Amino acid sequence: MKSNPPQSFNELEQWLNQRRVTEIECLVPDLTGVARGKILPRGKFTEDRGMRLPQAVVAMGVTGVFPESGPYYDVIDPTDRDMQLRPDPSTVRIVPWATDPTAQVIHDCFDHAGKRVPFAPRSVLRHVCNLYEEMGLSPVVAPELEFYLTARNTDPNTLLKPPIGRSGRAETSRQAYSIDAVNEFDPLFEEIYDYCDQMELNVDTLIHEVGAGQMEINFFHGAPLDLADEVFFFKRTVREAALRHDMYATFMAKPIAGEPGSAMHVHQSIVERGSGRNLFSQLDGTPSEAFYHYIGGLQRYIPAAMALVAPYVNSYRRLSRNTAAPINIEWGHDNRTVGIRSPIAVPQSRRLENRVIGADANPYVALAMTLACGYLGLKNKIAPKPEKKSDAYLSPYALPRTLGEALDWLRRESDLHEVLGREFITIYTEIKELEFEEFMKVISPWEREHLLLHV
Repeated sequence: MKSNPPQSFNELEQWLNQRRVTEIECLVPDLTGVARGKILPRGKFTEDRGMRLPQAVVAMGVTGVFPESGPYYDVIDPTDRDMQLRPDPSTVRIVPWATDPTAQVIHDCFDHAGKRVPFAPRSVLRHVCNLYEEMGLSPVVAPELEFYLTARNTDPNTLLKPPIGRSGRAETSRQAYSIDAVNEFDPLFEEIYDYCDQMELNVDTLIHEVGAGQMEINFFHGAPLDLADEVFFFKRTVREAALRHDMYATFMAKPIAGEPGSAMHVHQSIVERGSGRNLFSQLDGTPSEAFYHYIGGLQRYIPAAMALVAPYVNSYRRLSRNTAAPINIEWGHDNRTVGIRSPIAVPQSRRLENRVIGADANPYVALAMTLACGYLGLKNKIAPKPEKKSDAYLSPYALPRTLGEALDWLRRESDLHEVLGREFITIYTEIKELEFEEFMKVISPWEREHLLLHV
């Protein structure tokens, strides 16, 4: 979390003055987690204290298309009305790679009546956190984000390859936790850490993951909205730094065939407001009923919520047996084959790790999803299945296998609609259905290879 971030427009103006900022990148995270918005001169930003954008800007898919008709327009005004975007002063950061002194500020979306736009991803996460606040509780999260470095690839029909490191060679084998493999990209990571330091992003450990060119960065724990903002900024930062070193950074769930996929594991716990006591532990240090109810909620609702954290057709390629990604929603202590892992920890730090979420998920939607499932478990006192103490890959698949199947499950789960908002679920499922239909128009190399002359 940033040290003493601005909390008001006056404090924001002082922050900008101290750094002699001349331009402001006014950002709003869209449905995919892409930064949309406008770049304003400092004077214009100070005068307006916000901006207007069409509603659909935060409600479009990764290809930028919109439905032509249907339930989407029960939520989005067909006249393409504007939203009012207001800056959140606490999110301001320097843009470290900009030539002129430039700041970036995340904005929240409001309608003309002054109400938050319910389908904007940041609004959805804020709403779920408010549900916990009404119970006298505060969620605490810590994401672990995996990504691949690849050589530049300007042709979508060409397979991705690991980039060339300092040695002049690319990785050809898996180098899990190798220090030397990380050092191959020292100039890049030094710049990433420098950028993160200037932006006050609280990144922690950097490791080399299993795949060739696959890395993982861990974040310090904190409040969900703060951490979603940090992941949002971090993705943008890593992509920019990689380009400056003549390579790509990708958060695709499964960018390279035969290599492990990339996840965003989310550690989570719940504390009592005021006392700060971990709700997952009793006073004697043993797991509480709330701990088990939270697990029960995750197990009950994550399968139906998969489309929110496996948002693309590519996402489901990651979720396969024996690939360091879960295929079901079993839970267990210190067991990395399950979907819900309870890491070794002292009672005050007892937490759960959701291992289902892909690196390609929108961080705001992903955190809202996992907290919503846990909230329903706490509220309805849902008992979990017995702990899985063996290899969960020996158990059957219990998650949807395709985006189309996942969308069907999400549409049928009304409890999630109540917690996440019906408007959001409508927008999300309509857009993802459109993306799925677009994908189904594409013929893959596998189909040409095996079906062209054989069927």
